[in-house]
Amino acid sequence: MPDKKRLLPIALLAMLAVAGYVLAASLTYRIGFPLDDAWIHQTYARNLALRGEWAFVPGHPSAGSTAPLWSLLLTSGYLLPLSPQAWTFGLGMFTLAALAWTGVWGVGVLAPSLPVDWRWTGGVLFALEWHLVWAATSGMETLLAALWMTLGVLWLTRGVRRWESMGLWIGLGMWVRPDAVTLLGPAVWVLGCEVVATHRWREIFSGGGRLLAGLALGVGPYLLFNRWLAGAWWPNTFYAKQAEYAILRQVPLLVRLGREFSMSLVGVGVLLLPGMALTLWRAARQRRWVLWGGALWALGYVGLYALRLPVTYQHGRYLIPAMPVLFLWGLTGLLETLQETNRHLWGRMILRSWVLTLGVVLLLFYALGGRAYGRDVAVIESEMVAAAHWVNAHTPRGSLVAAHDIGALGYFGERDLLDLAGLVSPEVIPFIRDEAQLAAYLNERGAEYLITFPGWYPNLVLCGEMVYVTGGAFAPEQEGENMAVYRWHENCVTGQ
Repeated sequence: MPDKKRLLPIALLAMLAVAGYVLAASLTYRIGFPLDDAWIHQTYARNLALRGEWAFVPGHPSAGSTAPLWSLLLTSGYLLPLSPQAWTFGLGMFTLAALAWTGVWGVGVLAPSLPVDWRWTGGVLFALEWHLVWAATSGMETLLAALWMTLGVLWLTRGVRRWESMGLWIGLGMWVRPDAVTLLGPAVWVLGCEVVATHRWREIFSGGGRLLAGLALGVGPYLLFNRWLAGAWWPNTFYAKQAEYAILRQVPLLVRLGREFSMSLVGVGVLLLPGMALTLWRAARQRRWVLWGGALWALGYVGLYALRLPVTYQHGRYLIPAMPVLFLWGLTGLLETLQETNRHLWGRMILRSWVLTLGVVLLLFYALGGRAYGRDVAVIESEMVAAAHWVNAHTPRGSLVAAHDIGALGYFGERDLLDLAGLVSPEVIPFIRDEAQLAAYLNERGAEYLITFPGWYPNLVLCGEMVYVTGGAFAPEQEGENMAVYRWHENCVTGQ
């Protein structure tokens, strides 16, 4: 591990990067979160801290939080003399700093022959890469998942002595995001590589058994937690998101794969892509097959989303946990190649040109990402948060409100909710995109208001009378529309 004193500048750089994005949001409109889902975590955290219950709607326990550990970490923001937003951004700063430190360490793990000073490029890259900074300021668990999985992959790459510890790491990671279970793939790969290299064939059973035993210690309580809350083994989002975007799976798989993978190339990723090929080629030549495990995991992670949830909105936030591994494998491959050519004049010229280009692109996209982050926050604040405040001020207490975006509404609206996205109302998942059945569901449950973007449910909104529209400027500027509140017409029937 690098000198701890030299890690301080990397941590400060990461903190300044996060502060820059928060400032960008403030200058664009006001400070907030770029995702409505961030308010879901805040609502769970507040209810846990102030009411002692794991619920989105008070009195109704639910499994609508995909990341229980993240929601639990946010709870401290309601127990300390800090604003919840300040605490959340502080967690983002700490997580990005930890990921940047991991970048420094990771270069050393992958390429121990590199000069120590060169390893710091990994920290600078992670501290300023715009996807990662955006995730740090999103209020979501995304960057914590990226840190957890990157550490797991590097741990496997360095070598595992206690497979039960690795299994436990994977199991506990599922409390951050269920996606952490995918680390079983590189774990099995590395175990197999070690068995083949040492010819200790029995280790495949003893090591594999210890891996699964550790996994069970983390996964068992997680599955029981969801079963107790919602009667299902997985969080509601696991089913709801796949059902909501099932139509996207009709696109040819190769097209989906290309779209998903391209999200990591927006920025310095495109400059690092050749480096990954170089890393794998060099690893094959040196028979360091364990290095292939991390790359195969990252590519497989992207492939799983292309297969089951092929969405690319919000800057590919579902793919961000895999990006640090892709970037690190690419960076290391290029650094090792540059080291080999550094003894020649032309090599030194290439080195300086590449470092300059990488730095310019890194800073350019950091600035562009900050601009995008400010607009993302502005949309959420001027649409979802504005509508939630209106509901709180202009609807009777105890009103039953149906909505697709429930985060800010649950936090600020403080009304009983029907979740049309199925996160806290899982009963809608079987007909999540069927407007006729949704209308029947609202009638059956006695809904009084409907909140949505009109274009999202063009037939369903015909069953309501518009009583409020946000009028925000930011959503229309991005070819979107304003959120509206409708008074629901009882027993209305609509077609598809």
